[in-house]
Amino acid sequence: MPEKVTLRDLQRMKDTRHKIVGVVAWDYQLARIADRAGVDLVSVGDTVGVNLWGHATPFEITMDEMLTVTKAVRRGVRRALVSADFPFGPLQQGTAAALDAAIRYVKEAGVDLVKLDGASDHLAAVEAVTRAGIPVFAQFGITPQTALRYGVEYKAVPAAGDQVPEEMCGELVAEAKRLEEAGAALLNFTNSGPVVGAAVAEAVSVPVVGGFGGGPWLDGRMRMAHAAIGYAADTVDDVPPDTYAQVAAAALDALTAYAGDVRAARQIAGGIPVPKEV
Repeated sequence: MPEKVTLRDLQRMKDTRHKIVGVVAWDYQLARIADRAGVDLVSVGDTVGVNLWGHATPFEITMDEMLTVTKAVRRGVRRALVSADFPFGPLQQGTAAALDAAIRYVKEAGVDLVKLDGASDHLAAVEAVTRAGIPVFAQFGITPQTALRYGVEYKAVPAAGDQVPEEMCGELVAEAKRLEEAGAALLNFTNSGPVVGAAVAEAVSVPVVGGFGGGPWLDGRMRMAHAAIGYAADTVDDVPPDTYAQVAAAALDALTAYAGDVRAARQIAGGIPVPKEV
């Protein structure tokens, strides 16, 4: 296991058919844990607004907020590559705005890559960011910023069962090739499905990973760390659990026990020792 993952390592993994492990993280502590687990890529997703802060859509999050989150994650990661999503706005505003955002991510947050959603509609921006020496992680498929193109509302995205239509295979292969030619170092093909996903991964030389709807037919997988560990409050009642752990359920039990100790005037775990006569 290398001391510090590089893009060349990811390329080598694709070439030798070793799967790339990516997670989405939004805080220092979980970033440290993911890095210790040996993941190859930690991606700071703009979905932090929805999944951690309760926003209605990811479009509400700002560049300054993304920088704050990314700085926290960067401080927690030593080995893995760190990528950060563009929030909705800089890419859509044009190449100059996209380049400014990418430079801010590198200078202020120390990222290794920047992730652009719907990047195939902004190839000039991909080329400009790449020319500036900043690697691009290009996202395509069914994503929050491209869902309407596939007739899917954001509230239905992402869902693991969604797949791009197989009849669009040729179009999506061509899209992936355009992104590679524009300089993208890594592709994130969401909701790819086994037919189109396999065709895309075979058609391009750069690694292709996938989040929701990805699978072993790609060069690697992405998963929200909070989803993998069962952190969301609505997972408390999941039976059977569809996660690798049940952190939300454990947190509920712990906080319920804490509340019980306080109400009963008992010593609390980790608290300052209280004399028995109090």
